[in-house]
Amino acid sequence: MRLSSLVFYLFASITVLQAQPSKGIHWSKEGNAYFEIENGGIVQIGLPEFSKKSILAKENLLDKATGKTIYIKNFFFSEDGSNILIYTNSKKVWRYETRGDYWVYNVATNSLVQIGKSLPTASLMFAKFSPDGSKVAYVSKHNIYAEDLATNTIQQLTFDGTDKIINGTFDWAYEEEFGCRDGFRWSADSKQIAYWQIDATHIRNFLLIDNTDSIYSFTKPVEYPKVGENPSSCKVGVVAVATAKTTWMNVPGDAVQHYIPRMEWAPSGQLIIQQLNRKQNESNIRLLNPTTGAASTIYTETDKAWIDIKSTWDDDNPKGWDFINKGKAFVWVSEKDGWRHLYAISMVGKKETLLTNGNYDITSVQAVDEQHGFVYFMASPNNATQRYLYKVPLNGKGTMDLVSPTGQKGVHGYEVSPNGLFAEHTFSSHNIAPISEWVSLPTHKTIKESSKKAVEDKDANVEMIQVTTEDNITLDGWMIKPTPFDSTKKYPVVFYVYTEPGEATVADKYGNVGNFLYYGDMAADGYIQISLDGRGTPTPKGAAWRKSIYRKVGILNIHDQAMAARKIMQWGFVDTSRIAVWGWSGGGSTTLNLLFQYPDIYKTGIAIAPVAYRLSYDNIYEERYMGLPQENRDDYIKASAITYTKGLKGNLLLIHGTGDDNVHYQNTELLINELVKYNKQFQLMSYPNRTHGLSEGAGTGLHLVTLYTKYLKEHCPGGGR
Repeated sequence: MRLSSLVFYLFASITVLQAQPSKGIHWSKEGNAYFEIENGGIVQIGLPEFSKKSILAKENLLDKATGKTIYIKNFFFSEDGSNILIYTNSKKVWRYETRGDYWVYNVATNSLVQIGKSLPTASLMFAKFSPDGSKVAYVSKHNIYAEDLATNTIQQLTFDGTDKIINGTFDWAYEEEFGCRDGFRWSADSKQIAYWQIDATHIRNFLLIDNTDSIYSFTKPVEYPKVGENPSSCKVGVVAVATAKTTWMNVPGDAVQHYIPRMEWAPSGQLIIQQLNRKQNESNIRLLNPTTGAASTIYTETDKAWIDIKSTWDDDNPKGWDFINKGKAFVWVSEKDGWRHLYAISMVGKKETLLTNGNYDITSVQAVDEQHGFVYFMASPNNATQRYLYKVPLNGKGTMDLVSPTGQKGVHGYEVSPNGLFAEHTFSSHNIAPISEWVSLPTHKTIKESSKKAVEDKDANVEMIQVTTEDNITLDGWMIKPTPFDSTKKYPVVFYVYTEPGEATVADKYGNVGNFLYYGDMAADGYIQISLDGRGTPTPKGAAWRKSIYRKVGILNIHDQAMAARKIMQWGFVDTSRIAVWGWSGGGSTTLNLLFQYPDIYKTGIAIAPVAYRLSYDNIYEERYMGLPQENRDDYIKASAITYTKGLKGNLLLIHGTGDDNVHYQNTELLINELVKYNKQFQLMSYPNRTHGLSEGAGTGLHLVTLYTKYLKEHCPGGGR
């Protein structure tokens, strides 16, 4: 239930073995070069001189059968660099385009061969070279295959894949809530493949009804475990490529009542997994013997709330393991001392070493540079809305050193090379437009300057603010005032909200503010725009701040927003009769709760794709933050907006796609029943068959922004009075 991709939907560091859609730079194995797509082909950029060399020309990407040039969606090199795996003709699976066609290009011979050619078009997922470069493995229709590149012989390795038995990839819930998509791993000797098998046989289908694509309506089933329902069963197998025989790992615990969100091969030749209990408040790191399936536990952690498996808040995907000390230890993220810190965890002897010591949170791990003895990470000890690069020694015997320039206050970003010597550096703040440059590490010396300087944008009408409530809770926020602004007049305020553990909305970053649904210039039209991050949001203010919302979603976060709004209403230039709020997904839920629970504050609300009834959402998300409803159902009722429907006094616009596989349209229908029950008038816009991002269908984007803007202007008009 995140909104990080919604703008993309609406307006429509990679290693050589990774098969996920690219989110970063394609580095060379040594780290002294990177590769990028240019003019339809692939070029190599050498560092630090930025020399350019053509690796694959567009002319060599001709499909002789069709006469068409193959479009490169993504690409991956074999370990020795002799072959390139080309990903093309990509199709969406739930959120991302993770299935398509693959071709192998031989650099020496300029030959191009399609793999998986006998399988259905655009059905291959997560294709990757074996470490020895002799084969490519991939998933098709929930089965795993390996193809010999010398003969193009395809060997099927699993045979039980169906719509419900899922080999080598994941079901809807694992993908949405754990960021798990690529579900298999080659062994270092290229003889075995470890993989997840998800058994969704007992997961009930939620039926999405399609009334418009046929004269007769039909249903689209989605295996969707509602909160309180058992999850899919999950197990790990190791299949021998030569025999297609799978050995199942004997992971302790009930396979239904536990999750396995991480799994990799360890340098020792064993498998290493992270296993969570169903409540997600106990984590066990286990080693698995691929031959016998035997398991041993090397690290256990518990929490009174939940354990966050993400190594970064800026990426949906949980990171794997960074092994150090010749594979005898790994770097791990934990909040067990009250702060999000890095530890070196021993693979034997259960020894651990704290690497980042102090009252601050790391927000992401950027690189582990074992050769030079450092780990690079992002943090911001003094301002939760900013991000800076730091490094600490891997031996735990030093203090953190700031690497980012001290004079650049805002949000920094880095893509660090595998050798730890180079990085692409980006920077911006709320009033400084983004710059991008290349630097050497650890000195941060510029080796390629940005095309523009980091200078203040004098036209940027954004302020970073803090609001302290009567409860002595300080919320970070951003504000945009009307232009021109007259402090003697009173203006309406439009709050943009999310407020749940899945997202933060406030960052000291250029372009991270404003209203992406307003058709026009809100500031020029006389609106004050504000967004605030309260308790429970994933901001670097300590675990107590983030986890205070446990079993209080829909209560604590709503209270913080309302109390902050009351403080803002005391400002002399705020018109307290014109207070509006809007949000999408979790923000839509927050909008409803604010409008219903605090009608004296919020007069107009626009809720898009909201979870109106917490017991209707998926089990992984809800049970992580709210506990099991079998034990504390009352918390779910108190958290649900439909519980407070009777409190509506203002204006409500409710927007939802009927084909939403994430937050089901069921939520809106349940809410409508309650609104009707209490004779509460409202406006509804249902978009037929649109999914959570409302991205489908001709004219949808324009219609949505027009609807949003018209409703806001009618019910909360702008301008000073």
